[in-house]
Amino acid sequence: MKVSSSRVPWISPLKLTKPKPDPPPEATAEPRRKRGFIPHASAISMMKREKDPLQALKIFNAVSQQTGFNHNNATYATILENLARRNEFRTVDRVLHQMTYETCKFHEGIFVNLMNHFSRASLHDRVLRAFFSIQPIVREKPSPKALATCLNLLLASNRVDLARNLLLHAKRGLTHKPNVCVFNILVKYHCKKGDIDSAFEVVKEMRNSDSCRPNLVTYSTLMDGLCKIGRLKEAFQVFEEMVSRDRIVPDPLTYNVLINGLCRGGKPERAGNVIEFMKSNGCRPNLYNYSALVNGFCKVGKLQDAKRVFAEIKGCGLKPDTVTYTSLIDFLCRSGKIAEALDLLEEMKENGCTADTVTFNVILGGLCREGRLEEALDMLEKLPYQGVYLNKGSYRIVLNSLTQKCELKRAKGLLGLMLSRGFLPHYATSNELLVLLCKEGMVDDAVMTLFDLVEMGFKPGLDTWEVLIGLICRDRKLLYVYEILDELVVTNT
Repeated sequence: MKVSSSRVPWISPLKLTKPKPDPPPEATAEPRRKRGFIPHASAISMMKREKDPLQALKIFNAVSQQTGFNHNNATYATILENLARRNEFRTVDRVLHQMTYETCKFHEGIFVNLMNHFSRASLHDRVLRAFFSIQPIVREKPSPKALATCLNLLLASNRVDLARNLLLHAKRGLTHKPNVCVFNILVKYHCKKGDIDSAFEVVKEMRNSDSCRPNLVTYSTLMDGLCKIGRLKEAFQVFEEMVSRDRIVPDPLTYNVLINGLCRGGKPERAGNVIEFMKSNGCRPNLYNYSALVNGFCKVGKLQDAKRVFAEIKGCGLKPDTVTYTSLIDFLCRSGKIAEALDLLEEMKENGCTADTVTFNVILGGLCREGRLEEALDMLEKLPYQGVYLNKGSYRIVLNSLTQKCELKRAKGLLGLMLSRGFLPHYATSNELLVLLCKEGMVDDAVMTLFDLVEMGFKPGLDTWEVLIGLICRDRKLLYVYEILDELVVTNT
């Protein structure tokens, strides 16, 4: 075997080392911002969480000092919302003034939101000023939506003078002329005031316009205005005109205007005919239509008809709501049929329909009228522990009944429960209860009750003080007299 002469030099494995790899190329990443830089999203989140508006303003000002940070529409909207919600309107003015020097693009939504806050605070002049600020700051003329919002807020506050200025400005200077929504706001305002003739004048102007023809809302508002002042015949004429002249198809809400109008006028039978007309014309009645009819029959004392409609609701696959149940329960209670009312209350629970405070107040009134005071007291005691909210009216219904029936021990016990839950009885009831306690010889109870009431802010009338002191003196409990006189001085200083 022939050996090649070209020998490979031998290398010891102990001396063998791996070649070092080339270092990786440096990343060409964007330069990082300075540590601690707060971007827009974080600034907005911080301002939204801040409950102190002035602290939120400090955040707003602090982030603007960062290199590369410029405020935008979102940051301005956030700080203005924070300030306005907490009535810091002077600071709002300063921020608005600062916006006039900004170069970023603003949107009119900021001003629409401010209009709502100004109106809530009864700053109606400011509502109009906010509207007028849109063009110089947003650099665009206000949209029909902004105009409609401003007009609706001013008319809802009965500031007709400001609304007139707004409309004159809109007519002269806006690119977008008032739309159907604006006209409908005017129709609603006149109907609410009972000035139907002026409402019809607005509709007449709409007819003369090429782009603002009356729509379903216009007609529904007119019909509702007519029904509320008892002009039912004219309401139906408007309905016929809507269908035949303008070919507008009514919806269940429009029909409900007529149903409510007839029921309010004591004509639920004719309201029932409207529901039948709906069915025959392909418009399925909804729960509100039926509920209005149930309430209408209850108001005129026709229980069987109310029950029939109630059964029809369930028969056509609709689920009665709290309002529907409460209407029927109220009528049963006032008719002395408290057992049926309680059965209906139980049915509500089984069907997953939650009874509200109004429902329970109706039941409490029914129990008291029937003399079932123990059950009423038991409900007052237990319902809050079952997640039911009771208001001061709930307690006053039962306390008034106990006082009138001279159930004084129970009345005193209920009063203690009321006060422990933060509710004060009615002023007249409190005075009456104090006097009755004294007249029945329960002087100790009267004095303790008086002190409990005064501690909660109650101020008895001078006549009541006179009766109390006279009756206590008659029982020769002079210490009470001195304590009451001291309280009288404190209360009237």
